[in-house]
Amino acid sequence: MLATAATAAVLLTSGTAAGAAPGGNGRGNAGEAAPVVLTGRLVGPLHVSAGRHGSVTVSESFAGRLTRVDSAGNQKVLYETPDWNVAGNAQRNGKTYVLESQGAGPDPAELAGHVRIIDEDGHQRTLGDFAALETEDNADGTTRYGFRDLPDGCAAQLPANMPASYKGEVDSHPYAIAVTERTFYVADAGANSVVSVDARSGKTETVAVLPPRPYKITPEAAASNGLPDCVVGTTYDFEAVPTDVAVGPDGWLYVTSLPGGPEDPALGPRGAIFKVNPDDAEVKLVAEDIMSPTGLVLDDNGDMYVASLFGEGVLRIDPDSGEQTVVLAAGFTADVDLRGHILYATVKALPGPGGPPDGQVMYLDLESGRHDASVKS
Repeated sequence: MLATAATAAVLLTSGTAAGAAPGGNGRGNAGEAAPVVLTGRLVGPLHVSAGRHGSVTVSESFAGRLTRVDSAGNQKVLYETPDWNVAGNAQRNGKTYVLESQGAGPDPAELAGHVRIIDEDGHQRTLGDFAALETEDNADGTTRYGFRDLPDGCAAQLPANMPASYKGEVDSHPYAIAVTERTFYVADAGANSVVSVDARSGKTETVAVLPPRPYKITPEAAASNGLPDCVVGTTYDFEAVPTDVAVGPDGWLYVTSLPGGPEDPALGPRGAIFKVNPDDAEVKLVAEDIMSPTGLVLDDNGDMYVASLFGEGVLRIDPDSGEQTVVLAAGFTADVDLRGHILYATVKALPGPGGPPDGQVMYLDLESGRHDASVKS
């Protein structure tokens, strides 16, 4: 539920300056190859997928368009719309898949969302209906968010726009997609769920709802946000907002999640990665304490590469220990993808102050440090 989660997030933050990009020196760790800029001049490149012959496809979400970038950095607009929110994209067997949505917010009647499929000849069709599924099922409608066991009289002292508790409301914002032969899996950031779409019929079903993310209110968090002293030491269950989904080598779905609440350098990273069994909806926490994870890809060994939007860049996270290593240092890193041993990332995805947007796609050879984009096939 983006509206309520965003309200809570604003109330419980100590304030990273807007437009101040963290990281951003463009250098890898010592002993590692430096990343190379493939292309720039992108407007809000929040999503990327790697394709054939060193090409990538970028969702320029702030411009409402889908752009193909070849191995030389040349750009070609595949699709453009002024009326829809263009989100996650994927490529498979010569087809391009992109999510579109409208109306994420408080009015369920205005919701709309689907997968747009573009074939190699430019023919297009849409599949799935995320708004209809959420309107009918309200995936997290039985999930309780908010404070646990507030002291008597404390609820009356809370700011008007911070509820003491509430249950999930009808909302849908399909944000990221993973495509398999028979099924599309979608991270719905409004419904707080993972949704499946049958690749033939377009039937949509809720696979799983992500569990709430608890946060213990500190004196610093309360003081910096004008909250009453009576909340200090209590726990607030925030919405887990899914931002990406990937199919792991074990067949499980891996899902990055924003905490829907406090997350900045002062209060600490609170993003997480869950794994979801698509057959029985079992959900397990895989890794946590990640700063704003908004993009995810796994290699064949199960190592997770995560775009940390307000963190240091692209992180490699060990699936067993949870250890985090920065493999690409950059600011406002929104998404990642792998093609063989070439790692792609969108950086500068949020415009800085005082100038036009200049989002970029960077790539890094994880194996040998070679920077010839033509090696990708």
